[in-house]
Amino acid sequence: MRKALLGIVSKSTSPLKTMMIIALAMTFVFGDVASSLAAKQAAIVVDAKTGKVLYSADANGRRYPASLTKMMTLYLTFEAMAKGKISRNTPVVFSAKASAEAPTKLGVKPGGSVTVETAILSIVTKSANDSATALGEMLGGNETTFARMMTAKARALGMNGTVFRNANGLPDPGQFTTARDMATLGIALREHFPQYYGYFSQRSFLYGRQRINGHNRLLGRIKGVDGIKTGYTRASGFNLVSSVSDGNRRIVGVVMGGSSGRSRDNQMASLINTYLPRASTRGGGDLVAKAGGNNPVTALAQVLLPKHDAPTPDDKPVVAQDDATVAEDATVAEDDTPQAEEAAPVVKTRKVKTVIVSAPQVATAQVVAAYAEPTPAAVDPVNTASVPSGWAIQVASSPKQSEAQAFLDKTTKQAPKVLADASGFTVAFDKDGVTYYRARFGGFGSKTAAWKACTALKKKNIECYAVQQ
Repeated sequence: MRKALLGIVSKSTSPLKTMMIIALAMTFVFGDVASSLAAKQAAIVVDAKTGKVLYSADANGRRYPASLTKMMTLYLTFEAMAKGKISRNTPVVFSAKASAEAPTKLGVKPGGSVTVETAILSIVTKSANDSATALGEMLGGNETTFARMMTAKARALGMNGTVFRNANGLPDPGQFTTARDMATLGIALREHFPQYYGYFSQRSFLYGRQRINGHNRLLGRIKGVDGIKTGYTRASGFNLVSSVSDGNRRIVGVVMGGSSGRSRDNQMASLINTYLPRASTRGGGDLVAKAGGNNPVTALAQVLLPKHDAPTPDDKPVVAQDDATVAEDATVAEDDTPQAEEAAPVVKTRKVKTVIVSAPQVATAQVVAAYAEPTPAAVDPVNTASVPSGWAIQVASSPKQSEAQAFLDKTTKQAPKVLADASGFTVAFDKDGVTYYRARFGGFGSKTAAWKACTALKKKNIECYAVQQ
């Protein structure tokens, strides 16, 4: 095609005709590149216990990630939290750039701030673009540096087909990924940060007096689904990464390039019903190696972002009737525009408020409050689902997250051998209008293993009980 057009140009004597032919040629050239990324179906299902690929359809083909990008933003946020660099209560300041991001967004004004936890909740439910940018600027100094950090982390996790250019997934022609890479990231989030993974199961949260509902309609609709993330732009089509477990098996599925939210969800539901029963009940440990301890300067130096951009396609996918709201808003390239919500009970969490700060710098991780020995009555008797998956043991609950975390730290020091392979985490829950925090250790592969560990803790006068996640 290109040779033929060049031949026509060489024979043309009219400058106007030559310009028209060149423009037509560029359309074909750019169209070839764009069509390889835009709104084509891609999918994969991976056994999250063994790493075996159960289903694959163009899983290595380049696609635009849209809001699936925020999975990496949250990965780096969780990593900073786990290392003590920030805490759930660290203020995230919104720059003018962050506040000006296109919807969907939380709507914080320039100079305003929310806590890290609020930013996380707004991302996993509302897919707030402004919150993602603000987190990226806080962690990287600016979004460009943060994007390089994201790409460096992707390489360290084995995501070799991914390049990030921003923290939120709004259209950028140089930002791309693959279904396989997104599955890798989905598995890594659970394996590396089980103490924070429960955020992905939030279906709504309170922001001031406003109840913000989530976009992931499979939560509460398909038994065992506990996250992870939806995504949509005109160029990407409708994307979804889902993690699901039946108690013995676990899979991570990815669908990219759906023509509508409903068709994407139905495809994922079909994949879950087909391949979850085929997954293994046994696993061999973590599937994605942790990428910690790297010098950030060295990591950034090793990542060279592409110098040539592929054009962003202008055509949106065919939109079904149930996604008319998305079609109307697509002109501003909104990501994860809310669609009709499935009727489902909301998840309560504590109220949050916007805080105005005078300086652009954010606080470092706060000092953990002094530990106060809880009484046996302080152990919460309510058996509810939490994170991580499998079995966990609960050792306390407290109205202060810092006290719950301090108890985890003390328990770990008291019984290092018993908890050598366990990971401590806290889970917030509401009771009579008051927010409490459960202190738990997860990572037990069976009920017997959890009971055995709890028995060993009781011999050290540490109250506990086993719970299934």
